Amino acid sequence: QVQLVESGGGLVQAGASLRLSCAVSGLTFRWYAMGWFRQAPGKEREFVATISWSGGSGGSTDYVDSVKGRCAISRDNAKNMVYLQMNGLKPEDTAVYFCAAAGSQFATVRPEEYAYWGQGTQVTVSS
Repeated sequence: QVQLVESGGGLVQAGASLRLSCAVSGLTFRWYAMGWFRQAPGKEREFVATISWSGGSGGSTDYVDSVKGRCAISRDNAKNMVYLQMNGLKPEDTAVYFCAAAGSQFATVRPEEYAYWGQGTQVTVSS
């Protein structure tokens, strides 16, 4: 049984930092690309960041333009963990953040290419 459990969300002021964590179990973690998505109230789920498996040339990453330069996705294959470091948080970053495991090794921005999802962690940024 595959499980993804996010943690690290909270209520912060604009400009603060948070590190979201996602613990993954039930699959061979190092073989799969991972991603972070978010969903704000009344909006569709949005891609945030993705990281490929760690084989080949190493974990390649991609980000939505709105977080480039402020966020960093990383993974620890020894711990089956994926992280999203978020700096310079803005009120528009307020959303539920979801961790997801892709169905392949390759980083992807498309939610339909993710096979497993966590329950999400709330991030609220006050102005």
